[in-house]
Parts: sequence; structure tokens; C-alpha cells
Amino acid sequence: MAIAIFILLVLVVVFGPGIWVQRVLARYSEPADRYSGTGAELARHLLKLHGLDTVVVEPTETGDHYDPDDKAVRLTPDKFDGRSLTAITVAAHEVGHALQDHRDFAPLRLRTRLVKATRGIERIGAGVLMISPFLGMATRAPTIGLLTFAAGLLTLGTSALVHLVTLPTEFDASFGRALPMLDENRILKNVDRPHARRLLTAAALTYVSASLMSLLNIARWFAILRR
Repeated sequence: MAIAIFILLVLVVVFGPGIWVQRVLARYSEPADRYSGTGAELARHLLKLHGLDTVVVEPTETGDHYDPDDKAVRLTPDKFDGRSLTAITVAAHEVGHALQDHRDFAPLRLRTRLVKATRGIERIGAGVLMISPFLGMATRAPTIGLLTFAAGLLTLGTSALVHLVTLPTEFDASFGRALPMLDENRILKNVDRPHARRLLTAAALTYVSASLMSLLNIARWFAILRR
């Protein structure tokens, strides 16, 4: 019974945030023509208001994000061309990141550096996990295999750790930048403001939910290595 409760709690922690985020985003994607302008049009408008004419707004298939290297706000097609409350709010959130970059927001700089560093580390971690059982058998020293396996697990968990540590960057983009911009420019319909706050919370938690899901890779490796 206790094990079942523990497993249930783990599933809630890992899957819960992602499910909630997706439900909120989907809920306010209708009606699809809630606003007269698209997410891309709003993003360009807000960027221009802040003198960020060199930041481009592009469609993407890899998730809504701001790229500080290419100076680009990238929105998925439903946000880029969409006129829903979700499209408008998510676009403002990503512009919030562009504004952070323009103003040299230290937590964003830190996250950018950490994300770049962890890309290579995660690849190494996957490789370490693959060779750890063979290393233990080849050296006939189980301790070496266990240490290698532990190192692999740590590297795979770095992505989740990075996003959890830099969570303040996401909340600042939502509530320190996006919401004030939406308010100051009277973008939102009055009745939509409380819903926009929920959406901005969801936008801030998107990376966290994805990182928690990535922890399943660790569980998958456990299962493989136990066979």
C-alpha cells in the first residue's frame, strides 16, 4: 500500500505540472479569434514599443521560446498565427524574455550559459550510462560500474536542475515583463486578465514540466540496467 502511494505521488509530481500546463494552454486557445491581431503581430508590436526592432519573430515547430543568440522570438504556428488568448499571452511572455536580454537580466544570462553547458553534459551522461555495466564487467570491479552509473544519472538530471534553479527567470518574464506590458498597452479584454495570469503561470512552468518529464529517462535507464 505504501509503495503504491509513493508511486502515485511520484507520478503526480512528474506528470502533474505538464498536464496542468497543457490543459490551461488548450482551454484558452478557444475561441480562436478572441483578438483582432495574431500572436506574431503582438510580439512585433511590443518589441517595437521597446526599441527592439532587430529582434525577429519567427514560426517554429520546436516549442515557443526566445533565442538570445539569434535574437529571435519563436512561436509555434498556433501562437504565431493564432488570435486566441493563449496566443496573445504566450507571445507577450516570450517578448518578456527578449526584454530581459535587452536589459542584461543576470538570471537569463546564467540560464543561457547553463543550458549550453548541459547539452554536452547530457550527451556524455547518456554515453556513460550505456557503458557503465560493460565497464563493471570488464574490470571485474562492480564499484567502478556503480560510480560510472551514478555519474551518468547526475548528468542526465542536470537539465531538470537548471530549469528549476532558473525558474525565477520564467516568472519575471511572465509577471515582471509580460503582464505589465499587456496592462500598459490595454491589450487584454478586462474579463481576460485573471485567465491571462493563469496562462502566464503555465508559460513560466513549461520548462519545469518538460524537465520533470525528462527525469523519466533516468527511470528508463534504471529499468534497462536491471534487466
